[in-house]
Amino acid sequence: MAQHSFPVPTNIPAPVDDGGAKHLEESDISSVQLPSTSGEQVDLSTLPGLNIVFLYPRTAAPGETVPDEWNSIPGARGCTPQACSFRDASDNILSTGVEKIFGVSTQSTAYQQELRERTRLPYHLLSDERLELVKALKLPTMEWEGKTLIKRMALAVQDGKVVHVWYPVFPPDRNAGDVLQWLKTR
Repeated sequence: MAQHSFPVPTNIPAPVDDGGAKHLEESDISSVQLPSTSGEQVDLSTLPGLNIVFLYPRTAAPGETVPDEWNSIPGARGCTPQACSFRDASDNILSTGVEKIFGVSTQSTAYQQELRERTRLPYHLLSDERLELVKALKLPTMEWEGKTLIKRMALAVQDGKVVHVWYPVFPPDRNAGDVLQWLKTR
């Protein structure tokens, strides 16, 4: 796996499993149309085969200084390294029979498109800016500066059903490697 260029600080706190994703295992994905950086709407419930969906709070804008308050929230820091870990492992993940990889956050599609281009992500990002997926799946969230953000996790979705959940995810830059290991041993 190639090294990404967005290292995770070593002094950030690890998240604890608060049980916020326990209900997702073996659940059906609700039908929600999410805007994609592809310019299309994507409904995760209708995707055929096995798909990997990783969810993250937010990525920083170019040149944005990440405040210490953000770094002190367990599990908050590391969204770009997580996305880049999936970029670096995408060929290996897809070679196991996975149909598609998606990243999901509550940031706008325009914001996500900038990240996708800047970091050369080979997969598309989905925007849950209106919190429709968050509400439909009762995803674990956190509040930051008046915004609701999704807590970091990853889902393996087979024909519209969640077949595996990674939650909490830490360190974030190892998420794709953990997913790949599961794919190889399932």
